[in-house]
Amino acid sequence: MRQRYKYFPFPSLHVAELLTFVCKSQAVIMIRIFLTGYMGAGKTTLGKAFARELGLTFIDLDWYIEERFHRTISELFRERGEDGFRRLEQSMLHEAGEFEDVVISTGGGTPCFFDNMDYMNRQGQTVFLDVPVDVLFRRLRVATQQRPILQGKTDDELRTFIGSALEGRMSHYSQARYRFDGSRLEDRHQIAESVGSLRRLLEL
Repeated sequence: MRQRYKYFPFPSLHVAELLTFVCKSQAVIMIRIFLTGYMGAGKTTLGKAFARELGLTFIDLDWYIEERFHRTISELFRERGEDGFRRLEQSMLHEAGEFEDVVISTGGGTPCFFDNMDYMNRQGQTVFLDVPVDVLFRRLRVATQQRPILQGKTDDELRTFIGSALEGRMSHYSQARYRFDGSRLEDRHQIAESVGSLRRLLEL
């Protein structure tokens, strides 16, 4: 009588080991990436391009909040105060943080409140876009009208404000698993290069 398992391809594996091997070989990798960093660091610019490259969904947390509550971030700040807004932001982070195959761009202050960094580190891969103050200043100097907190500041005041705020938040930003140079996002070529560099860093 012919032996049914004559050509069994894994003769040295026990059943449990074989099952583990099969499960791993058939597993679908779920991707969830959180981008953190100061305003103007390029989280949205890089996040959109990176998500497009990998066929993922991109979520800007601020936009997500605004769509859910039909209010701008500034309006929500005024209506709820900072503490109320940060609790709302935490709730929305936990909601968006359950989605799969996503790149989530967080607000500049998101990592600095509650256990948000611990939560993001548990949920996925966290990347801090590290950008020098001079580069942030150059980017934000032309965008003060879109960012109320920066309006009315002279160049010297703006540079000092950015440097002080960045220093105060660094202890939170530095908890990200990866640190990435976000200074090269000035044109399509640099963005494409940065996408490739981030893929290599995350091994994706």
